[in-house]
Amino acid sequence: MKVLLVAVGRVKGSLVDAVHEYEERARRYWKLTVVEVAAGAPGGDAAAGRVRQAEAARILAKLPEGLEVVALTRGGDGRLGSRQFAEYLEGLGVRAAPGVAFVIGGAFGLDESVLKKARTRLSLSDLTLPHEMARLVLAEQLYRAGTMVRGEPYHKG
Repeated sequence: MKVLLVAVGRVKGSLVDAVHEYEERARRYWKLTVVEVAAGAPGGDAAAGRVRQAEAARILAKLPEGLEVVALTRGGDGRLGSRQFAEYLEGLGVRAAPGVAFVIGGAFGLDESVLKKARTRLSLSDLTLPHEMARLVLAEQLYRAGTMVRGEPYHKG
């Protein structure tokens, strides 16, 4: 099943290796594509609303029709444990869904236009996570879900 991850900004610093490691591991189980869009607004406008709108335009341009869109946001309606997340992905595959697109916003979160496009709003934690950390957590959970769906021993809980 196709899994698209659209993320605002690049991962930098000490998380780069960990993010890439888990994205590669997740690719063993899912047809994972990662698309990074530029952070911020054209012209350097620092107003949060303008930044979100500019990022939203870039995000929406990368979302193909037909994929189920999941917005990762701290105010997400849904919170899934690892097993429920794996069951969600497995269910998409069973229904022969074309795939799912996870969207991670930038420093100011996601614009309402992206949230409206999302079928699901998912929170990875009650804590506020930097977008790079959210990407790492999502990549690890995609890998974990793949092992769970195939009955492999990575997941211990």
